[in-house]
Amino acid sequence: MTDKVIPNEQETLLDQLGVIKIQGRDKRGRKILRVTGKLFPARAVDEEGLKRYLEAKVYPDLVGRPFVIVYLHATVQRGENFPGVSSLRAIYEAIPSDVRENLEAVYFVHPGLQSRLFLATFGRFIFTGGLYGKVKYINRLEFLYEHTRKGEVEIPEFVYDHDEELEYRPLMDYGLESDHRRIYDAPTMDPASSMYSLRCIS
Repeated sequence: MTDKVIPNEQETLLDQLGVIKIQGRDKRGRKILRVTGKLFPARAVDEEGLKRYLEAKVYPDLVGRPFVIVYLHATVQRGENFPGVSSLRAIYEAIPSDVRENLEAVYFVHPGLQSRLFLATFGRFIFTGGLYGKVKYINRLEFLYEHTRKGEVEIPEFVYDHDEELEYRPLMDYGLESDHRRIYDAPTMDPASSMYSLRCIS
């Protein structure tokens, strides 16, 4: 198990990996904050390290300006890339109000069934202030280009590969066919929670 990187090096690691980047603008002229889930080193960076990075490198460029988030979820693994529910909530609540108020949309690219169930069940409780209602699921990159121009956002090669794989294995979108790489979309839920979440979105 990988140990956490010492605090003053966590921001450097996030910078080097390119987990979070401000890149270009969407078709409505809004800044784009690209987040690549697969690149987030959850075992090496803690909640406070991510907060410091956002405060120093991201928020200053978003104050007073409308922006959108493009979140690339392809091949995210729960044990490697997911920071945890409590951390997500704490990080979201720590976003300055003058930044949070300008977030107009979250484009969730390549959501899996578990991700949809998780957000349908817990999204409104984790993300207050209307963020849940701003999430837009994008099943394929071609649909992302309805909102952004090609080349405006850098897309890693593995995201293109995942997109192509989904074209040939469409049942993966609905959790009816498992990915041979054993990709996890969200925290594992027990059967009772799963049944509850299914009722919530039915």
